[in-house]
Amino acid sequence: MRLPNWPRAALKTSIAIACASLSACEEGVLVPKGPVGAQEKQLLLEALIPMLMVITPIILLTLWFAWWFRASNARAKYRPRWEYSGHIEFSIWMIPLLIILFLGTLAWVGAHQLDPYRPLVSSRKPVRVEVVAMDWRWLFIYPDQGVASVNELAIPTGTPISLQLTSATVMDSFFVPELGGQIYAMPGMETKLSLLADQAGSYRGISAQFSGDGFSDMHFQVLATDDKAFNAWVDHVKAAGTRLDDAAYNQLASERSTGGTLYYASITNDLFAHAMDIATRRPSTAGAASPAHAGAMLTAGPTEH
Repeated sequence: MRLPNWPRAALKTSIAIACASLSACEEGVLVPKGPVGAQEKQLLLEALIPMLMVITPIILLTLWFAWWFRASNARAKYRPRWEYSGHIEFSIWMIPLLIILFLGTLAWVGAHQLDPYRPLVSSRKPVRVEVVAMDWRWLFIYPDQGVASVNELAIPTGTPISLQLTSATVMDSFFVPELGGQIYAMPGMETKLSLLADQAGSYRGISAQFSGDGFSDMHFQVLATDDKAFNAWVDHVKAAGTRLDDAAYNQLASERSTGGTLYYASITNDLFAHAMDIATRRPSTAGAASPAHAGAMLTAGPTEH
């Protein structure tokens, strides 16, 4: 039995379009650059394959039924009184049940293995970074290095990154597709996330939660470098930036703008705790001007998409 020409032509066209689309993929969850992203990709593929095992035969059988039982096909038998088949009933109930059990087990195990609060196993000491989502920028505080930056996250490769996240305004979502681990940041609350970059490079971080007018431009750059380059970045920030104290933070949090990279050469102790507290307390001094709030402006335009 041969299919007519149009299904084969449509199939070839679909395959060509799919290959062309996939060939343009150079970033995202399917191109992981760290162990967390690699595990998430593996989990995605393990869930995709059994689902394709269900939907692919259904699509093919639907097309075959429409072609076989066409009005001009005299070989197709017309059975108006047919109503039951044990084999069909068994297939349409047991196969989906087994797949649901498999996917449920896969999701349960994967959710525990990829727990964002679970520290990554490594012989190297994690680098602590405190993250504050603002309207519509990201503030990264390095308490051990004593510096901070806006819209730029520098990390050493091969070293676990321990992130503590909160929001200065509304609920937001922190996501670096190539490193994995999307997690929410909420005002007055703290969430945690562990990431690690295996390869040096510049990766795009995004906000995955709508948060207002500037949401589409709420991007940041992740600079994954070796230890020497990371230490040089810290020295550069200390030389180029100004001080980020509580008053400067209040002013920065009150500015509703997008884009731009700011460096702060020094920070006050417990700045992250102050960010969590002021997000719910909103004192009248939050909008007080401070000459230190400007930081060191290095780029004026929004982060590139």
